[in-house]
Amino acid sequence: MHASNFDLPTYLQRIGHTGHAGPDTATLHALMRRQLFTVPFENLDVQAGRIVSLVPEDIADKILRQGRGGYCYEVNGLFAMALQALGIAYRFVAARPMFYPARRPRTHMAVIAEVEGRRWLCDLGFGSYGIRAPMDLDAVGVEVAQDCDTFQLTLDERGEYVLKARVEGQWANQYAFDLSPQEWIDFVPANYLNSTHPEAIFVQKLLVVLHHSTGRAILLDDMLKTVTNGQVEKRQLAREEIGEVLASLFGLAPAVAQPGR
Repeated sequence: MHASNFDLPTYLQRIGHTGHAGPDTATLHALMRRQLFTVPFENLDVQAGRIVSLVPEDIADKILRQGRGGYCYEVNGLFAMALQALGIAYRFVAARPMFYPARRPRTHMAVIAEVEGRRWLCDLGFGSYGIRAPMDLDAVGVEVAQDCDTFQLTLDERGEYVLKARVEGQWANQYAFDLSPQEWIDFVPANYLNSTHPEAIFVQKLLVVLHHSTGRAILLDDMLKTVTNGQVEKRQLAREEIGEVLASLFGLAPAVAQPGR
């Protein structure tokens, strides 16, 4: 994943990473965590009636220079730019979201990174129950604790990986994927669907998520949900509060924090 306006020092500054950065497992884990904690998952462009641009230079400019976030193609695309700059091999994979009541197409993007002889699922753009660190593809069936969350990768009858999250004490399927590498252009139809289709959650609702070391903050339309050490608090916002919360809690400047069509 290449963008002519991407440079690694700017990326590291944007996510607040000041330590070692090299083509190794420690860096992979550190950068995913730092990006999750600083770059919000957000769909403000879709809510404003705009189709999200998949031009790599637009993604780099939006996140690195405008201080924005993005949804899966954007935040995972940016992460892939960093992996390429570091010399870490990766591939994009297409994933089928599984939390809808009906079967859905493979509209989600994730990244498989290969470093020091292991393959890792990396995903910085799956919203409320997204993983918080890379997951080892060889650890199938192993319960993996990540801060106060627990995840598991299993294999289904078709040989596809299924990511599960423990939600309210029960395992809940999040998405399924195989290891077929996808080209960047393969996600253009899914991006158009997510940006425009009236049944797409990103069209229907404002959704912003930012992880932190003890949990995450989630804004779904006017409902603010904060998760801290497994404890959940919910607060309904007045419409005039939304812009302020986007700026103060999610780091999105008031000038761009204008949800609504």
